[in-house]
Amino acid sequence: MKRFFGDINLTWPKVITMAIIMGIYTAIMAMLSVARDTSFSDLTVTFEVWIFFGIFIIMNSKSAKDSALKCFIFFLISQPLVYLIQDMIEHSQLFNTYYKYWFIWTIATIPMGFIGYYMKKDKWWGLLILAPMLLLTGEEYAGYLSKTMFSFPRHLLTTIFCISVLIIYPLAIFKNKIGKIGGVIISSILIIAFTILCMINPPIYSTEILSNGEKYQFDDTYRVYLIDDKFGDLSIKYEPGIEDWMIHAEFKKAGKTEMILESPDGKKTEFDISIRRNTYTIKEKNN
Repeated sequence: MKRFFGDINLTWPKVITMAIIMGIYTAIMAMLSVARDTSFSDLTVTFEVWIFFGIFIIMNSKSAKDSALKCFIFFLISQPLVYLIQDMIEHSQLFNTYYKYWFIWTIATIPMGFIGYYMKKDKWWGLLILAPMLLLTGEEYAGYLSKTMFSFPRHLLTTIFCISVLIIYPLAIFKNKIGKIGGVIISSILIIAFTILCMINPPIYSTEILSNGEKYQFDDTYRVYLIDDKFGDLSIKYEPGIEDWMIHAEFKKAGKTEMILESPDGKKTEFDISIRRNTYTIKEKNN
């Protein structure tokens, strides 16, 4: 791993080829429906993999200027390519909509790449340069751990990746004991702290799933519940905004189950419900 972070002859053709490959791969993962909401498409929305490539480029550059320029060109090629490919294939306007945000980060890679190079000096203060990247990766870990808890095993690979690189970075970048031990301690604290936070505050998807109306009539005299309550809790609430009753859901896990709406006289209406992290589908069963 040390060789990977410092002993590779990273020429300009390699940087450009790597940028093109990553841009194409990211665009494909963003468009493939089978990859959606999985670890394979996570790099389309968060930073953990891009931080990895940034550190890889920094550690294999020959000077601070070389590091800054190579980081800048890598992101200048890969990021717009992601949106341009999607625009060409899906006839969308993603480049105009989203690339402004990524262009700001692309500009930021110039000072980040320049300053980041000084981690190669193997001084104790190199840990101060690495620390923000550890923190950002730790935050991504927390987000994906929460998603994995909700819809296991989705995003499990990204969660494992974040844990792995948090430990690998200080061990691979530094030779001095302060950098190594200090970095591992910081990473360990981040992993433990974010894990505890996710356990204390498990993911919940709150939403309204059905309203009183022409097709289904109900009020607070009705009962509503899931066949398997591990998926969450349901309740009937009055919504002042629409001045009517709605079924409120507090989903705790992704998956498929059945919902029962039961009237005071015992009549039951059954629904198939499929739950995902931020969406759901519901359909009345054919009895």
